[in-house]
Amino acid sequence: MSQRSAETKSSTEKFPGVSDGLNILALYSISLALGIAFYYQLVLHELPCPLCLLQRVGLIAIGIGFMMNVRAGVRSTHYGVAMIGALLAGIIGIRQVFLHIVPGRTNGYGSEIWGVHFYTLTVLSAIAAVLFIAVMLMLKTWERPNKGKHIVHFLGKYAMLIFTALIIANLFSTILECAAGQCEGNPTYYLLLGR
Repeated sequence: MSQRSAETKSSTEKFPGVSDGLNILALYSISLALGIAFYYQLVLHELPCPLCLLQRVGLIAIGIGFMMNVRAGVRSTHYGVAMIGALLAGIIGIRQVFLHIVPGRTNGYGSEIWGVHFYTLTVLSAIAAVLFIAVMLMLKTWERPNKGKHIVHFLGKYAMLIFTALIIANLFSTILECAAGQCEGNPTYYLLLGR
């Protein structure tokens, strides 16, 4: 290997490209959102409702799109997956917002963070994701395509590991909460573990 290609490789390992770096950051952001939801679920014992679980699916789909970009290189189809996830999370979040703004209803479901319910934050996050994806698609047209083999930055590897662990944890917690049937509308315990 020539000295120049070794220098290029080592500089790529130190600093990811703009698109790669922003996709890594976006993947960490999605992981943070899922991690906060798990904190409320496991530490504060606030089990997610069925709509909350579906919103998590939308967030996971957004993250999968970003993870595909981190792993295989930036592609419009990967952003398409993230966009579908953002639309899914946003629509389900709006549905839950509408359920709780009807006169005569309670003040909402679950705890608040920064004075806002999680489902409202999901709607705002979905809007932010759509805007982010639109900017990233514009940025993609300005960058020169990488003709060589895509190298995953070590920060991207850690982001993918954390995100994958959160997906698996979500799967197991949903199975514990709902067992093999329909999830309860206002869960207070894990069905598989009993009362």
